[in-house]
Amino acid sequence: MQTDGGRSAALDELKERLRRLRVERRLSMAGLEQRAELGHTTASRALNGATVPSEATVVALARALRTDAVPLLELRRQALPPAPPEARALGDAGGGADAQFEVRYRRYVEQRHGQLSVIGLDLSRPERACWPLDAAYLSLELSTPAHSAALPNGPRGIGAGPDGGMEVRVERAEQALAGRRRTLVRGLAGSGKTTLLQWLALATARRNLPGELAHLDSCLPFVLPLRTLIRRGELPAPQEYLAAVGCPLHAAQPPGWADQVLADGLALLLIDGIDEVPQTQRTHTRQWLRELLAAYPQAAYLVTTRPSAVPEGWLADSDFTELTVRPMSTRDVAVFVTRWHTAAAAGTNDPQERAHLAALDEALKDTVRSQRDLARLTTTPLLCALVCALHRDRRGHLPRGRMELYEAALSMLLHRRDRERDIDAPEGLTLTEHQSIQLLQRLAYWLIRNGQTELDHDTAHTLIDDALPAMPHLASQADGAGVLGHLVARSGLLRTPTAETIDFVHRTFQDYLGAKACVEARDLPLLVRHAHDDQWEDVLRMAVAHARPHERATLLRRLIARGDRTPKHRTRLHLLATACLEHATEIDPVVRQEVQDRTTALLPPRSSEEARALVTVGPVILDLLPGPDGLEDDEAEAVVHTARLLGGDAALTVMKKFRASTQENIQGVLQNAWDRFDTHDYIREVLAHIPGLSDVTVTSTEQLAALHQLQTPQWTAFVGDFPSSAMTAALDPKKIRSLSFNHNSTLQNLDFLRPYTALRNLYLIRCPNITDLTYLAESPSIDRLQLSDCDAVRIEDLEAVTGLRALGLDMALPCQDLGALPVCAELTSLFLGSKTSGHLRTLQGITRWPHLTSLNLHGPINDFVQVAALPNLRELVLPVGPGLSMFEQFPPAPQIEELHLGTWTEGDDLALIRRTLPRLKRLSIRCYGGHRHVGLTPLRGMPDLTIHISGATEVLGTEHFPPEAITRSPRPRT
Repeated sequence: MQTDGGRSAALDELKERLRRLRVERRLSMAGLEQRAELGHTTASRALNGATVPSEATVVALARALRTDAVPLLELRRQALPPAPPEARALGDAGGGADAQFEVRYRRYVEQRHGQLSVIGLDLSRPERACWPLDAAYLSLELSTPAHSAALPNGPRGIGAGPDGGMEVRVERAEQALAGRRRTLVRGLAGSGKTTLLQWLALATARRNLPGELAHLDSCLPFVLPLRTLIRRGELPAPQEYLAAVGCPLHAAQPPGWADQVLADGLALLLIDGIDEVPQTQRTHTRQWLRELLAAYPQAAYLVTTRPSAVPEGWLADSDFTELTVRPMSTRDVAVFVTRWHTAAAAGTNDPQERAHLAALDEALKDTVRSQRDLARLTTTPLLCALVCALHRDRRGHLPRGRMELYEAALSMLLHRRDRERDIDAPEGLTLTEHQSIQLLQRLAYWLIRNGQTELDHDTAHTLIDDALPAMPHLASQADGAGVLGHLVARSGLLRTPTAETIDFVHRTFQDYLGAKACVEARDLPLLVRHAHDDQWEDVLRMAVAHARPHERATLLRRLIARGDRTPKHRTRLHLLATACLEHATEIDPVVRQEVQDRTTALLPPRSSEEARALVTVGPVILDLLPGPDGLEDDEAEAVVHTARLLGGDAALTVMKKFRASTQENIQGVLQNAWDRFDTHDYIREVLAHIPGLSDVTVTSTEQLAALHQLQTPQWTAFVGDFPSSAMTAALDPKKIRSLSFNHNSTLQNLDFLRPYTALRNLYLIRCPNITDLTYLAESPSIDRLQLSDCDAVRIEDLEAVTGLRALGLDMALPCQDLGALPVCAELTSLFLGSKTSGHLRTLQGITRWPHLTSLNLHGPINDFVQVAALPNLRELVLPVGPGLSMFEQFPPAPQIEELHLGTWTEGDDLALIRRTLPRLKRLSIRCYGGHRHVGLTPLRGMPDLTIHISGATEVLGTEHFPPEAITRSPRPRT
């Protein structure tokens, strides 16, 4: 048996390993908490606390630290205290019968509640419907109005919300329950109420509660599911608890044991499912609770219910705090999916099955991200577990199409779950699954037709009353109000956001049911008429799935016909028709081809301009973006750019597909897109996988805090008022080669860069308070400098910077010609921005840099002919300004081999190029606005010339050049 010293040593070794791994992985505590999806207190206690962390915590930390969890779990096992026969025996200090029974009972609770299961789940292998609670449990968020958030030792806070209502406090379960001994938890069907009770029972039985719940450390848990107790007739007294829930130990409990536990305040009563008590008996149940509270005021109580089962404040006079389970966030869903697969893997010893589950984990997270309606569906643990289990059961494939998934979910929520838990008509009436669906369809279709998200009770009653004559068996049980009450209480699909209104919990189910009603009502013209409205997008797509083949053909033909005659909505309607094909399991091939023909000119995009046009269509475009296989380089880049512009979880799945690309342009988009996504998700899913990550741009404090998670990119840009100390703390000074500081008003000098011995390129853009550049003279490694809108700098400091080879200036200067510019370095590259070009009167003096090979001018300037005198000039860039007109007085310059024109007008004379640049090898032309026609005939006879034209709608004269000599962006579509 492990001694106390051995257990202490094992715990110390576990904490030391975790701390060492954190340092080796260069993770801050905040970064570790983010990766592990753990609260600050939980993570801190695991690395530094005096108690043994839970198994789930160790597994989460191991995953975040990218290490094998098995050795860590073994250390945790060695650190655990033995089962406590010496534990206080509740009135028996000597470890007698009571103490021995307590040990047995704790072990029973641990075994009984150590597994999670999904009731009502239809799997080919039923044994796969349960998983270890330790690995699968996710702490959900609970909310409470601030006026209710008071503890015995003082208020938690109160205030008005942004809409004038009462402020709501949102916390993780362990924080929300901290210090509370009487709590009522409300939550919708499948929201995780029962699982929360299971976790509390397990952690309490093991004496392994988190620090926030230390007030329950000595408690014994009693799990009392009311659906089970109510079938016995009278609700049980304490000595009957174990027998009432079927615990085999009930006959062995010592006399008076349960009464003593409760009286000493060492019982945690976990009372589950007020809503599962028949409505006629809820008053009696409340009285039973009040009697318990009067007899055992020191015990701890946690009661659960669905929101509509009991009114607000139902137990307020007994000092109960009401908490509400919140829907799972996007991050919660991703964590749940990972933990579910981790738990499933814990149940198998097959290495291949474990590897398969790991692959399913990643694939399912991508699927949930990319399919918006699926993401909206998986907002409760029940539905999330349903999706995970069905995905595994079908070897990585959800039911054919999303429609079958919705059917499975509806069947589970509306019928199977209550039936398989033996819950019989708690609201006093019984509906078949078909009747429930028919009535819910009516409510959903009314909401969709009227453009509403909720309806008042009177309207809902009327809609159901109108349907009851056709359902005589149901009409004999209740009126519209009674049926509506049952649907709200039991379906798991409806809720009452206010006392007067009703809405659907999941918009996905509203659209699914409304689309079915629309097709049954033959309202296809209504669908087409609203197809341009993004609120109808999913309704239309699901209607195609519900429709019969001839109805699908009619619907799709009308959709593309409306797009043909409506230029304003054409792109959206045609792309929506294409998206609908996914749901058209049977469709006339002619109709399918008609739809596909409309999108040939739209997909895949081939330029950033086309990407921006697609973004106006909305998120539906994400379902249609192809790749990466089969795409040309320009198409792949434009697809990634489209996803970047849209941002969000669904777009992240698209970005992830391209993370292994080695194409420079694609990497450039990927590396600078994290401002459109969750920072930590984007690092984990994209940036960490880019081969040779070279540059990133930091625009937020969150990104700055996460920068250390990346191998130091050679090129890093900071945009915003970041302090110099914060920026340098995140970088490796021996690796950084390029730094850019943009829009930073806090920087005054560059002394903080002295340790950066590998720094070669420095860009200072809109840093208005930088004055001192003397650091540059002491840093011989820097050979490229750009100063833009840094008007306070002492430009004379540049005179001592003799190592510069490339200089960029876009600011006012203290001189009016280049000859007077205090730069003594031998420049090979010069950039003059629009401000500098406008300030300088002349290019006189440019010949002082005879080694210039590249010149970039952002504006017209006098004495342009001076450029021809630069003997080594190879590249000339004229992005804006008069363009070709600058060559009218230009002498021949055979040394120039590359010309970039950023401003094109159709009156430009290309013959000037042939005359002045006779040995030109590369020409690029960008077209904007109304000037999109280019004629290349004047350039004929230049055999070595290659030409790239972007933005042109028509290019003439191409017959004078070999086909490979001319490229266009976007590439023309044949």
